[in-house]
Amino acid sequence: MIILLQNSFNSIVKCSKPVITSIHGGCVGAGLDLISAADIRYCSNDAFFSLREVAIGMAADLGSLQRFPKIVGNDSLVREMAFTGRNITSSEAKELGLVSSVFSEPKESLDAAIETAKKIAAHSPVAVQGTKISLNYSRNHSDRDGLEFMANWNMCMFQSQDLITASTATATRSETPPTFNDL
Repeated sequence: MIILLQNSFNSIVKCSKPVITSIHGGCVGAGLDLISAADIRYCSNDAFFSLREVAIGMAADLGSLQRFPKIVGNDSLVREMAFTGRNITSSEAKELGLVSSVFSEPKESLDAAIETAKKIAAHSPVAVQGTKISLNYSRNHSDRDGLEFMANWNMCMFQSQDLITASTATATRSETPPTFNDL
């Protein structure tokens, strides 16, 4: 049962498209597992974050203990949260790098997420997917391994029409955004 639930959260990481979250209110337990698997996180001022599993007699088991420390880079804080169930505020989450931006209202956070998604969607799907795959790979590998992986990936991207389309649009300073084929 737990493996099945873990796989559902892992599918967010494995999704070929960037996953953007917009958080308001409590992001507790499985909520933190979910956003820890996402690529980009925004929140509103009223958001708070907590690893509460300890309060119900269990250890977090859907990915936050594995992903959250890598995101925030503060092992002591993650341990404190996991052992005590303490909340962190939206401003603390921003300071730690858990979220990219904090907005005064939930709608502003959602609007920013949608606007970011539109900006991403305007780029080559091959380039976006390659970037996500490389970032995910590099998180758990050495710089050398990550660079070698990216060199191999880019050899494949050089075969794509997207590189020519994007380069031409940039070089000619085209006012019309380039159109890319679906993957």
